[in-house]
Amino acid sequence: MKRHLISAADLTRDDAVLILDTAEEMARVADRPIKKLPTLRGRTICNLFFEDSTRTRISFEAAEKRLSADVINFAAKGSSVSKGESLKDTAQTLEAMGVDAVVIRHHASGAPYRLANSGWIDAPVINAGDGTHQHPTQALLDAFTMRRRLVGRDAGLGKGLDGRRITIVGDVLHSRVARSNVDLLHTLGAEVTLVAPPTLVPVGVENWPCEISYSLDEVLPKSDAVMMLRVQRERMNAAFFPTEREYSRRYGLDAARMAKMPEHAIVMHPGPMVRGMEITAEVADSDRCTVVEQVANGVSIRMAVLYLLLGGSEPAVTTARTEENK
Repeated sequence: MKRHLISAADLTRDDAVLILDTAEEMARVADRPIKKLPTLRGRTICNLFFEDSTRTRISFEAAEKRLSADVINFAAKGSSVSKGESLKDTAQTLEAMGVDAVVIRHHASGAPYRLANSGWIDAPVINAGDGTHQHPTQALLDAFTMRRRLVGRDAGLGKGLDGRRITIVGDVLHSRVARSNVDLLHTLGAEVTLVAPPTLVPVGVENWPCEISYSLDEVLPKSDAVMMLRVQRERMNAAFFPTEREYSRRYGLDAARMAKMPEHAIVMHPGPMVRGMEITAEVADSDRCTVVEQVANGVSIRMAVLYLLLGGSEPAVTTARTEENK
């Protein structure tokens, strides 16, 4: 793996499979009474969040603590950033504190790349979401969830998602999750189709490694997994569709539409879900919906990424199993 994790597009197939396989070993820790490994004891990781987040921040913090790292949580609100401090000044402050890794979420696309390549800080940088650009650990946990459900927990080891057909539905224009998933799923051998209103399809999408469709009903019978995206109103500065009711009628997933999917197919959502708009409560609460699994898998994936970037002294498989047998 490279020194930083900025974009899902930076991962080779071998990188991605290594992370997924390492995450399987890290998941063993969650099944134990004491959910900790000593791997990163003495290391300090800073969660640098310039944008509000609950799920991602807590997931990273849980992953860091399960690896026994010391954690610093930095939120822009109420900090010197709100007084006008720049990203450079903040980074240099963290460098002076001697942090060993930085997890950054930022409202500006490209901020993690800038931090990683600026020379301001000598530590691995992990992108926890930047603007409408990338969210690589979300794509990894989604791929991890798909591989477990569609290939199998043990059968999937060492494998990608070759030939699997993944449909991503909704607000692609404002979604870093969609961009990251298209990049990673293509790398892992999956066939990706984006479904969205024409107004929510990005310019230049024809250059992405995926297909485009404007009809959800046509794509569902051929899908192994359907990922619903939240409509991100906070990023919208115009009306992209007539009404919520019209959007739901054409692009929402309800029980009738779910019935058109193959029996083995799963429903995914990066959260938070807007029930009744992009997904109905009946679908969200069904056994085929993996939202809760995705949250749990997110901790395992982030443990794997931190372990690999910060260079565990032993292979993950040895570390996890040795601790398990104590």
